[in-house]
Amino acid sequence: MLYYVKQFFRLFFASVVYWSFAFCFFILIRYLGREQEQVDAIQQSRVLPVSEYLLFGVVLGVMVAIVYTVVEYAFDKFLSKALNLGVILFFKSIIYLIFLIFSLTIIAYLAEDYIGVDFPNHTGWWMSNKIFWMVTAYFIICSLLFSFIRLANDKFGKGIIFKMLIGRYKNPREVEKIFMFLDMKSSTTHAEKLGHLKYSMLIQDCFFYLNKIINKYDAEVYQYVGDEAVLSWTPKSGIRNLNCIRLFFDFDRKLKRHSRYYKKKYGVQPEFKAGLHTGKIIIAEVGTVKKELAYHGDVINSTSRIQEKCNDYNESLLISEDLMSKLKLTSKFEAISLGDELLDGKTEELKIFAIHRK
Repeated sequence: MLYYVKQFFRLFFASVVYWSFAFCFFILIRYLGREQEQVDAIQQSRVLPVSEYLLFGVVLGVMVAIVYTVVEYAFDKFLSKALNLGVILFFKSIIYLIFLIFSLTIIAYLAEDYIGVDFPNHTGWWMSNKIFWMVTAYFIICSLLFSFIRLANDKFGKGIIFKMLIGRYKNPREVEKIFMFLDMKSSTTHAEKLGHLKYSMLIQDCFFYLNKIINKYDAEVYQYVGDEAVLSWTPKSGIRNLNCIRLFFDFDRKLKRHSRYYKKKYGVQPEFKAGLHTGKIIIAEVGTVKKELAYHGDVINSTSRIQEKCNDYNESLLISEDLMSKLKLTSKFEAISLGDELLDGKTEELKIFAIHRK
């Protein structure tokens, strides 16, 4: 519960900063162009310093941030799975339109006495008011930009889109990462039993719960490949609080908690296996039509091979000695050495451990 509260306020803080800046910028443009603009319906009686006008931008920004955060958080967490994108956009548009009418009416009442302007605020004033529709259009553009920034962060990780814009990954760079290859057990059997369509729905349902906890454990999704998800962490975020370990067991617990749903809808109980490894790897931008960040190096291959060994040892979570040496397991977890293993395509043996939750 504490995590969801933190997530809500993190979005709220970002929304306050973004929307306050957006509306202050809008008011500043309007203020600088006031002498060139001819307005018959509004006669301004006195001119205030620009800082006083910007105060209304901050007030409006905070009001918008409150509603925006509540609406976005509620739809993302509770309704995104139940409703399709078109329905979600429709209801969001209605909510935001009603809110803009309400908030701009309130701002007009507050501004009338303060800056001596006779703003239109009678019933239905917004229908034919050009300023209102200009603000609405501006809100839509800013909302789309904010959504793009959030989607980019979800796609590439926090701050990565900015680094791409300044060309940081134009040339390959060496970084250190923790990788997890997460794969469904008995996937071939499930696919044959359910058929491709229903099996695909099962994968969607499983990854839906994975996505709900990714931010909780500071993980980033590198890519989805069929029924496999590849996650990554920086060493600091993955080791902190054993995030790379706890994510797997939390995901497993969520799947088991919804076992009745899975057995009723699909007739199976999905289970996953995972391999964890860490080391230095190369990151670079690839492609021009569908540009993305790609990782190249031995760490990727070794992590995949470690995950494949889960079947040989009948284990759910295996990690390399390189990562194990950096972790400080709590009493909740137990590490069992499986000895040295010569992974496929490798010339040197790698010691691996099985992790159990007590």
